[in-house]
Amino acid sequence: MQYKDMEVWKQSMELCFKIYSMTDNFPKNEIFGLTSQMRRCAISIPSNIAEGSNRYSDKETLRFIYIAQGSLAELETQILISQRLGYINDLNEINEQVSKISALLTGLRKYFEKKDI
Repeated sequence: MQYKDMEVWKQSMELCFKIYSMTDNFPKNEIFGLTSQMRRCAISIPSNIAEGSNRYSDKETLRFIYIAQGSLAELETQILISQRLGYINDLNEINEQVSKISALLTGLRKYFEKKDI
């Protein structure tokens, strides 16, 4: 399956666009802080899914799934920090999307872990 056909990739691309849009409203003094860090994390998720899906072994693919999960957890933490700083108010939609992507990544990880690699 091509990564562009994977639901987890599609969802993480949507999250990436939401993060870019959301961080446009952050204070300008955060351009090299939270704004930059959140955008890098958001980009890392679909990028690692894509890279992992094009690897030659399941073991390599699994490694990139772990990296994508780590980036998602890092992004989730930064979203919570942004909320506490008052940069974000309503987290319902973004939290739902993060949870959905997390579940999809977990399912994908478990699939590859069971393949006896």
